[in-house]
Amino acid sequence: MDKRYQVFVSSTFADLKDERSNVIQTLMEMDCIPAGMELFPALDEEQFEFIKKVIDDSDYYLLIIGGRYGSLSDEGVSYTEMEYDYAISKGIKVIALVHGSPEKLAVEKVEMDSTAQKKLQVFKKKVTTNRLVKFWNDAKELSGLVALSLPKTIKTYPAIGWIRGNEATDNTELLKQLNELRQENSRLEKQVQELQNHKSDMLNLAQGDDKVSISVKCTFFEGEETSWEQEVTWNNLFKSIGLKILNEEDESVVFNTLGEYISSRRYESFQSAEIDFTDFERVKVQFLGLGYIIFNSIGSNCYWEITPEGKKYLLEIMSIKREADETSNE
Repeated sequence: MDKRYQVFVSSTFADLKDERSNVIQTLMEMDCIPAGMELFPALDEEQFEFIKKVIDDSDYYLLIIGGRYGSLSDEGVSYTEMEYDYAISKGIKVIALVHGSPEKLAVEKVEMDSTAQKKLQVFKKKVTTNRLVKFWNDAKELSGLVALSLPKTIKTYPAIGWIRGNEATDNTELLKQLNELRQENSRLEKQVQELQNHKSDMLNLAQGDDKVSISVKCTFFEGEETSWEQEVTWNNLFKSIGLKILNEEDESVVFNTLGEYISSRRYESFQSAEIDFTDFERVKVQFLGLGYIIFNSIGSNCYWEITPEGKKYLLEIMSIKREADETSNE
């Protein structure tokens, strides 16, 4: 099946025109669909709502950072940072291309305002923490970095992509995948129903501060990998995903969140992390059995959402309790 991926290209605009042009040309040569600020070079609050919809439709988010922070919204945050934050909130995989020697940039391509300089440094620190980052010094380098990084990201984190309508209709493999998802959904619903029919047995389910061992694989920026068994509590697992699924969230986001949380128990910095799929299924069934989550299948996508019972429990384990007043009995 001929699948094409939409890549949202985000950066400051006026100072990085050549860089954006090189990146967009490379994406088109890779049969990708580039999207970004070319739609609205002079962005404002109203147009940003449209940009968010474009990001929603994108499979990957490619960020280019040079020496400028960019134009600010009414909240004092650059539109580039707002785009980045929104992409992260939607669970879109990010590829960041950061200038390695901003001190060598021409004066017109760097921030002169000290406040903007500080905001840029804070933004760069946020981007380069636990993210796939490549550094560049010349616009000509960007084509090669994109050509190397994007295929690896696509292979490691496959996205939905776009296909021609007639290919989707005739493609037996897609229909097979949809049928398998329906069967999986039916199997899990049956398991949940059986659990709900025996509520007295639910007290015997592992939960709370009970511990479970999860297999996790972690990849570092140098390309090294390591795997291990990490022991965590069910409470901490639920807290790591609870806020993300207050509204419906794609299962891939939940999968990535669990991997990053479990890896963070051992390492502060890493490029990517993922848990064993069998263990992920165990976590899914456990939380379904406890009545904390429900999920829906739409096409080939599966979405998680917290239940009222799960929300009540999340508030209970995450809320800060008031300390007892030691003088109350005096």
